[in-house]
Amino acid sequence: MKCKLYDIIIKESSGYMKKRRIKKSVIKKCLILLAIILVITATITIKTIKYHKTDEYKLKQIGYNKEEVKTLLNEPKENITYILNNEYNEDIIKILEQKYYINKNLERYINYKNENKEKELKDIIALVNTNRDKTEYEETNKTDIEKKELMLVNKYNYLDKNYKPDDVIEISSWYAYADNETSKTILEEYKKMYEAAESEGLELIISSGYRDYENQEETYNEYVRDYGEEYAKKYASLPGFSEHQTGLAFDILTFGTLTNEFEKTKEFEWLKNNSYKYGFILRYPKGKENITGYEYESWHYRYVGKEAAKQIHDEDITFDEYYAYYIERQ
Repeated sequence: MKCKLYDIIIKESSGYMKKRRIKKSVIKKCLILLAIILVITATITIKTIKYHKTDEYKLKQIGYNKEEVKTLLNEPKENITYILNNEYNEDIIKILEQKYYINKNLERYINYKNENKEKELKDIIALVNTNRDKTEYEETNKTDIEKKELMLVNKYNYLDKNYKPDDVIEISSWYAYADNETSKTILEEYKKMYEAAESEGLELIISSGYRDYENQEETYNEYVRDYGEEYAKKYASLPGFSEHQTGLAFDILTFGTLTNEFEKTKEFEWLKNNSYKYGFILRYPKGKENITGYEYESWHYRYVGKEAAKQIHDEDITFDEYYAYYIERQ
């Protein structure tokens, strides 16, 4: 009897211990699974919190779609910060797609567009790149003369009063009216152009070449005296702001014509189609007055070198635009 009872007790105890071990194993597995779930949840939460702090998420929240966000994230940090501080603007992506877009000018493009809603974006880009959103003769910089034949002189970039090219020479009366000077370097190129035109029965003559600061001051004051200040600012430069002081520009006519008659001549047509081959450009072309800040001058030519002249000719842009995008931007 004792043996049977003992066997029963042993058997029951063994089963209880086995069940207890199984229960502990299940609990252990549950705890491990719970820990894994907590780790995954925490990781997802952390990633979500971090993502919500990203520019990508913030741009999407403003309203930019996936493709637009991808484009905007290529912009400099300061541009992204500017965009994030403003409402969704459909013009921004269109501006970034413009050929002559310069990223440092983004905020200026937007501001100028807001002030000139009727203007096309390509015109906004050109005008801002050439500083036409700034005040003439007031918001200015000193010309970088180290650029040599590519130096920029206009209503926003000036030369020192004492600046004078070190290779200025007198122009022979064969090529110019009396008492004209220019840079020796460009004179050699001009002679080649002159001879090419002459071979086709055309006659060119330089009517005005290098002018120093004082001479330009006299010219400008003469314009003011004869036509008034508003007219003078359209056709003549303030002293220090004239390309003639660089020694790289001159006015070209043909015998017996005045400046405002030159565009009607065969010589003008020839120059329009050929001057770039010798490194010269028509500096103030028709239809670009808002960009250059000057009225159209069919007679005013500027030496920029053959490579730049060809690109300006082929792309139908002004030197101001070329300088902003291909020189200053680099």
